[in-house]
Amino acid sequence: MCDLGEDVVNSYLQNNPDFLTRWLSEHGTAEQLQAVASKLTEESNENVRPSLPNFTQVAKNSITGSIFKQYLEGSRARKTSIKKDRNSLQHMSEEDIFMELIRDISSELDVNVLCHKILQNVNILTNSDRGSLFLVRGSKDNRYLVSKLFDVTNTSTLEESIHTADNEIKVPFGKGIAGHVAQSKDTVNIRNAYEDPRFNQEVDKRTGYTTHSILCLPIINYEGEVIGVAQIINKIDGNHEFTRQDEELFRKYLTFCGIGITNAQLFEMSVTEFQRNQLLLHLARGIFEEQTNLQQLVKKIMVEAQDLLKCERCSVFLLEDTFENDIHKFTKRFVARLGQCSNKNLVMAMQDPSNMSTPSSTSGEHREARNLQEVSFSMAFYLNAKDRENVLEPSQKDLSKSKTAEIAKFVVMQGTAVNIPDLEIDGRFGKGPCMDPDGFHIRSVLCMPVFNSDKKIIGVTQLMNKLNSTPFDDNDEHIIEAFSIFTGLGIHNCQMYENACRLMAKQTVALEVLSYHATAQKEETEKLVECEIPTADDYRLYSFDFDDMVLSDDDTLRAVIRMFTDANIINSFKVPYDVICRWTASVKKNYRPVTYHNWRHAFNVCQTMFTMLFTGQLRPLFGDLEIYALMVACLCHDLDHRGTNNAFQVKVASPLAMLYSTSVLEHHHFDHCIMILNSEGNNIFQSLSPGDYRKAIKMLEHAILSTDLAIYFKKRGDFKSLIEGGEQTFDSKYKKDLLKAMMMTACDVAAIAKPWDIQQNVAQLVAGEFFEQGDIEKTKLGEQPIPMMDRDKKDELPKMQVGFIDAICMPVYKMFADKWTRLEPLLQGVQTNRDNWHQMSESEEADQSSASNTPKPETGSKTDSSKEILSSSPQPSPQPLSNDHVASKSRDTDSVTLASQKQNGASSHTAQSAHNGSQSPPVSSRSVNKAPQRKYQPTAPTPKAIKQDSVCDQDFSPKHCKSKKQKSGFCVMS
Repeated sequence: MCDLGEDVVNSYLQNNPDFLTRWLSEHGTAEQLQAVASKLTEESNENVRPSLPNFTQVAKNSITGSIFKQYLEGSRARKTSIKKDRNSLQHMSEEDIFMELIRDISSELDVNVLCHKILQNVNILTNSDRGSLFLVRGSKDNRYLVSKLFDVTNTSTLEESIHTADNEIKVPFGKGIAGHVAQSKDTVNIRNAYEDPRFNQEVDKRTGYTTHSILCLPIINYEGEVIGVAQIINKIDGNHEFTRQDEELFRKYLTFCGIGITNAQLFEMSVTEFQRNQLLLHLARGIFEEQTNLQQLVKKIMVEAQDLLKCERCSVFLLEDTFENDIHKFTKRFVARLGQCSNKNLVMAMQDPSNMSTPSSTSGEHREARNLQEVSFSMAFYLNAKDRENVLEPSQKDLSKSKTAEIAKFVVMQGTAVNIPDLEIDGRFGKGPCMDPDGFHIRSVLCMPVFNSDKKIIGVTQLMNKLNSTPFDDNDEHIIEAFSIFTGLGIHNCQMYENACRLMAKQTVALEVLSYHATAQKEETEKLVECEIPTADDYRLYSFDFDDMVLSDDDTLRAVIRMFTDANIINSFKVPYDVICRWTASVKKNYRPVTYHNWRHAFNVCQTMFTMLFTGQLRPLFGDLEIYALMVACLCHDLDHRGTNNAFQVKVASPLAMLYSTSVLEHHHFDHCIMILNSEGNNIFQSLSPGDYRKAIKMLEHAILSTDLAIYFKKRGDFKSLIEGGEQTFDSKYKKDLLKAMMMTACDVAAIAKPWDIQQNVAQLVAGEFFEQGDIEKTKLGEQPIPMMDRDKKDELPKMQVGFIDAICMPVYKMFADKWTRLEPLLQGVQTNRDNWHQMSESEEADQSSASNTPKPETGSKTDSSKEILSSSPQPSPQPLSNDHVASKSRDTDSVTLASQKQNGASSHTAQSAHNGSQSPPVSSRSVNKAPQRKYQPTAPTPKAIKQDSVCDQDFSPKHCKSKKQKSGFCVMS
């Protein structure tokens, strides 16, 4: 035999071109075939590169684009495989059969159809009875096989063989024959299956089929990674054993099958990705279409994203502080900016604090020492796949028991996504079965936080139970990440819209306020600075039965300066005298001339606080800065009151109601207090350090908001527990804040504890203001007001006063009197007035019962006492709160309605008083004359006398007292 050289071989192949194809089909290895295919592909690309069409031409002429469109529209019908049998292929050579089968799968892009063709073709090539195909699923760290098609024969259809999520078989890598092949990439040829320990005989027992031999090979992609495993069973001819030739034939075919499956999977992914992008674009359009309501926005996003999420339930949780109250945002920004202003310039601190960078805006804020109990959701939304149009909003009670809400809170704490394949096996959230209060069974969970522009968590998105019952994978994490981003964008957009609305409302309020109010006139300030301030003895400022009706408006200003002086505030905090005088006059000027909630009311509240601190001996419980803040808060707690309550503001959709969501007027009072401090020459806190300044602002806010009686109702039980528990020091911040809140309420309604003649006048003022609001509701709104504001029910005043005392006043004064005996005069005054109102109520009921038999009294004659009170004013007088109103007040967080109850006999008179012996001082048109003599003798208040030295000898007594006198049973310090 002669030696064969390269030239001889080349010459032979050129003369016999079919030889190479036949040889490769019979003897070529998979590696050789792969190398030849790659080489041919490279040369083909090089040859066509110069003539590549431009992209505009490709899109127009692309056949693939047409197929892609058919898949998107769902109009592409599956190709039906042409049945091939061995008899019809007997006349074809082996290489022809091979190429025919390759062509059969080359144009198929449906993964299911392609896999079915692969198994049928393998059966023909190897003369095997049936086969199965498994595809790889899962992440790189947790890969497993799923049966795509099982027991495919030459005659079985796709529908008969395909496995769905309900019946698919999962095989972990390394388990069983298929798992071993997937992990090792080896070829496994088993001649007797029952002798191999990896073979699962239960399948044969269940189906009645007998497995003799098995040939199992991996399907590998161009990167050398296993993407599936093919398995054929029982060779039909011979001894049922697969030969080496069968192995080589099987391996060659699977090389091309790997390319086909990869292409089909890439095409499927591209279709899915295109659909996802289209849906996300649709979501983006929806975000900008719906921006007025957060709930509607989230619901819209969830409904439209259901096709993308593919789970049994989708949930969105929003944190409680997602929409912080505007005043809280303002306070935090203001305080933070103020700390950066070295000269504590209020103007600088007020300028655009939202643009400043503070530590709270940095990433990681959500990790501030939170535990599950501190994380709270304001609202949540559930959308079930079976009810796609109905978005559920679980109650707070259901959220407190919800397992999914607990997982969402955990995600808030961690700040990262959580993927739980099996919740019961996971064990971090309790033992199974894991059920929500509505009966929803939770198996797997994918949960991701939603961030705002400041990298702060504002909510959580959550997917539960994938529709195909598989765990959530990397692709699902990408989906929920996109969903979370769009949810965050929607919330941010909604916030921006609401902020714009708030800014417009705030501008309207500011213009209204500024048009009416201004800083005190220079002449008024100079007059107060230059005048001599009488002593506290002259004004009886240390007395619980203090009466402002004998004072002129100028006297009230001087009395305020005297209280700040005797409390040693001006000296301790180095407040410039002209600044404290200007600020006091400005605060008075910023009260509107309404019937009751006017400057006189604020002045009386401050005087009561002063008396509780010094006469009642509560002063040792507080620091100097706390005393300062409390007295300032009392004077400012009703600034710019409009004579109507919170419910009225909400009902008419006023700018204030748009600006503040709860405690509307109380928030406005605090905001107005800050505005005055910000006015030139009115910053009475200018000498404080930055730290003390921040504390003072926070204490102001807390004290003013505490005058909302809805807050009082919430905190009263905790305060009662402290009192009954024998609390002595009130040294913790929580306890101290609770005490200050109760003191603000006690001072705010203290008119109910005044002597009877003062209490009668206050009742007229409160009722008068309420009736004015009721008249507006009748005439302007066309609505029937509640009884306490209905002028037609003014005769029920005594009865409603009794209800108000029992529900609001008596409990708080009894707690103070039980703890501090020097505050007993307040409780005794309340009890005395209650007896008088009760007696008057009974008298009114007796008069009504006998009215049918009694002739009408002549004008000016003594009629029943409640009518006398109400008739003594040009305008019918107001009525205090009934029990029904007290209940309704606590429900709607309305502190102004409660304000009716509100405090002091703060009369609204503005005229000068003449200090001329026993002669009563003249009263302005806004004041009310004292009620005439009653039919019965009211019980006189009998407060305990306090010894002179019991108060004045204390260390906290004002150091500048000139003398000590005993007056009306109380120690009066001058």
